[in-house]
Amino acid sequence: MPSEHWTHPEPGDGPAAVAAQPSPEQVIAGLRATSEGGAELTQLLTPEGERVSSPQFDRYVDDIDAEALKGLYRDMVLVRRADREANAMQRQGQLGIWVPLLGQEAAQIGSGRALRKGDMAFPSYREHGVAYARGVDLKEVLGIFRCTDHSGWDYKAHGFHPYTIVIGNQVLNAAGYAMGQKFEGKVGDDDSEATICYFGDGATSQGDVHEGFVWAAVYDAPLVFFCQNNQWAISEPTERQSRLPLYQRARGYGFPGIRVDGNDVLACLAVSRWALEECRHGNGPVLIEAFTYRMDAHTTTDDPTRYRLSDELEEWKLKDPIERVRAYLARGGGADQAFFDQVQADSDAFAAELREYCFNMPEPPPERIFSNVYAESTPLLDAQREEFLSYLDGFVGAGEH
Repeated sequence: MPSEHWTHPEPGDGPAAVAAQPSPEQVIAGLRATSEGGAELTQLLTPEGERVSSPQFDRYVDDIDAEALKGLYRDMVLVRRADREANAMQRQGQLGIWVPLLGQEAAQIGSGRALRKGDMAFPSYREHGVAYARGVDLKEVLGIFRCTDHSGWDYKAHGFHPYTIVIGNQVLNAAGYAMGQKFEGKVGDDDSEATICYFGDGATSQGDVHEGFVWAAVYDAPLVFFCQNNQWAISEPTERQSRLPLYQRARGYGFPGIRVDGNDVLACLAVSRWALEECRHGNGPVLIEAFTYRMDAHTTTDDPTRYRLSDELEEWKLKDPIERVRAYLARGGGADQAFFDQVQADSDAFAAELREYCFNMPEPPPERIFSNVYAESTPLLDAQREEFLSYLDGFVGAGEH
């Protein structure tokens, strides 16, 4: 029996390596492609702030003039400032944990602003920027990490599902939701709906993600799989997750995959709009690999200095998503120093508002844990609540709870 190919080569790459015997050159090329952007990287704005033309994607950002780009810049600055404030509050004991998004602002704002009102987004636990873009009050996000709430926003009104802590589990939820959109006839024209699901590079090794790929592909679900490849699954680098660039995994399931510069907000917006458009017209699903970098720890319980070098961090600082937009606006006269100063002042005020709220956040009463578990309470839940409250009443000073 002839050996099976383990990968389909790109044009010009030469023959595919055979199973159990990939050529050394292909192994090296494959590993390098997982850690470098590569020729397949879609980019519209370079790290130096220079606009790059794209025959395929320019039309998806034709409406983004200087004013609109200033809006995207402001979004990223405010979200980063909120993230840094929350990180500081966790260190001061005000939050139980925090999941930083530092460095991933462009991927989240670009894709989040590509969504329409009728669309639904399924986040993991790092998508604070997408939450902001969907109109969710970040004060409600803080409640999750202060352990006082379970995602308090109206997810239907915002088109933003509650956070999912279990790695990859939201992909199955998103696949089911998108299948429902298909079954209900909400796909097929410009006014149709679509779903987007966020996960990281590490999640691509989870079975739930692969099952979601299968179900979405079989049912042509209008689902954009948005993988934020920030290079590290906690302490495991991407090359320990895959021999191939992650976007190429889509081939095995029969749908398109694309790699975009995850630090380029214009490219993320354009590619996300394209992918969502494909899904709305019944050509889904689509996999987007946003090639970015996690500039901070995985969470505030992590110490990245134990597994990665500072040189790597310094290299990615030169690719900062916010600075490239600032450079483009300043160079082209789209914004002056007064604008940048105002945005910074607005972000500081935003952070101060979040801080004030967090420090004075009311402690929920014990019975709150039983609220909104079901649409309507059940006799069993009522009995559990009464038993729990009776147990608490047996302690000294119980009346104070």
